[in-house]
Amino acid sequence: MLSTKEITRKWETIAQGKASLSIPNLLLLGILAGMFIAFGALGSTVVSSGVGGGLGKLLGACVFPTGLILVVMAGAELFTGNCLMAGPALNGKVKWTGVLRNWCFVYLGNILGSGIMARLVMASGFLWNKDLTASFMSIAMAKCTLPFDAALLRGIGCNILVCGAVWMASGADHAAGKALCCFFPVMLFVLCGFEHSVANMFYVPLGVLLGKYMGSSFIWHRFDVSYPLPEGYLTQVTISAYLLKNLLPVTIGNIIGGAGLSMIYARVHRD
Repeated sequence: MLSTKEITRKWETIAQGKASLSIPNLLLLGILAGMFIAFGALGSTVVSSGVGGGLGKLLGACVFPTGLILVVMAGAELFTGNCLMAGPALNGKVKWTGVLRNWCFVYLGNILGSGIMARLVMASGFLWNKDLTASFMSIAMAKCTLPFDAALLRGIGCNILVCGAVWMASGADHAAGKALCCFFPVMLFVLCGFEHSVANMFYVPLGVLLGKYMGSSFIWHRFDVSYPLPEGYLTQVTISAYLLKNLLPVTIGNIIGGAGLSMIYARVHRD
């Protein structure tokens, strides 16, 4: 395992490589990362809705890290993890224009990948289970009604842990060590209820789709599923509410938490 100083030096090289990626590669790898995180979110919700209670929440939190493990081990570009590029930029090892270019196109790729997964889940009949449907609707409604300041602060807490996981994983020598470094911090952020912008790119669009198609789409007739919408669902779980009340503050919070962590290490270990 590398020391934090050695990881700081390593991330200077990593950031330079990320900043030099072509736009098509940033988009494609961003799409993969969005799908990987959505797979983790889907599995987490399947487990937690099936078990219920505190135990279900714990088991769901233990499944969610699979998404970040896929990102780190298989190789993909995740916006929240790439907030670690801020440290090398602070020390002049990579240009801020390169960092912002990476963030913008990776963020777009993450949105596309998560959206693809939301549509896939809707179309493939995963939601035939009423408990699972209720869980996804409850998650989407909670996220769209979260106060702006609470969403921002939960975004900060989330990405301190996510970037801490990615930071440690980049210093591990073996696959098992990288997986363990990803597992515990991400499990903790899910268990605590912090907000991850890329995960929300899957959860809330899926909730919007549920509100749009429930009871009327051929998808639901084909799978013989019906579930009453919670009171006020269609007025609260909307694209505008998602973008302004959740995605915007959570993204800002994720940047503050992840970039802040990276810049602290960059400042402490500055040459």
